[in-house]
Amino acid sequence: MTVVCFCTVALACPPAIPTALYGEDSLSVKTLLSIRLSDIHSQLPPDTQVLIDAAAIEQFLHSLDGAPPDWVKLHGYGHQNPGRDERLFNLNRERDAKREGTQALPRRIAFVWSGELSTYDSETDGFHVALGPRFTPTSWGMVRFKPEDLPGNLTVVPTSLQREDLHRRIGQKQSVELDVVMMGSLVPEESILYDFSHEQEGLGVVMPVVRVEDVFYLLAPLTHCNENAR
Repeated sequence: MTVVCFCTVALACPPAIPTALYGEDSLSVKTLLSIRLSDIHSQLPPDTQVLIDAAAIEQFLHSLDGAPPDWVKLHGYGHQNPGRDERLFNLNRERDAKREGTQALPRRIAFVWSGELSTYDSETDGFHVALGPRFTPTSWGMVRFKPEDLPGNLTVVPTSLQREDLHRRIGQKQSVELDVVMMGSLVPEESILYDFSHEQEGLGVVMPVVRVEDVFYLLAPLTHCNENAR
């Protein structure tokens, strides 16, 4: 088993990002935060409901929809059953209607996706970020948050100390993974989608649809010292 030893990085002041680089979309270029995911509360408005574990997600879904759907009844005889899609459509339409006016609907929430640094961007002195959803198993089914209209060319700008280390790691073909926390509120017209997994027959998937207001890129405040290199 590969053992990796880490030591703490001294932090510098966050880099200044020219306003012109933002253009009209302030989500496109963000600074890299050297904090752990468990400390994300320190970066968010105090009224934000953080949904990064199953218990918090289940509580939030309960406040909106009361109880999970009967996935077995919805599934019927599987994807070959022509009635399944109609049942899903009716479920989503009925729950959208019942959800209108609930206090939890406009609440500010935060969820997490996975990110990985890709190519260097000389204009911002940062790195492009490849994103992917995280799936959380819950008693409601598999939950996957769905951000609405997220910019396609996301870039994160590190401090000078971070940048040196990241260039070295990427140059050595190491994968640099990030926690990408997105903050926003549910889209009122279609706030939660219920569907079935395309990979696992009969597995229910719950997709809260979020209009994103801000994005936070988190890299734990650690650096390398690989035991195998010694």
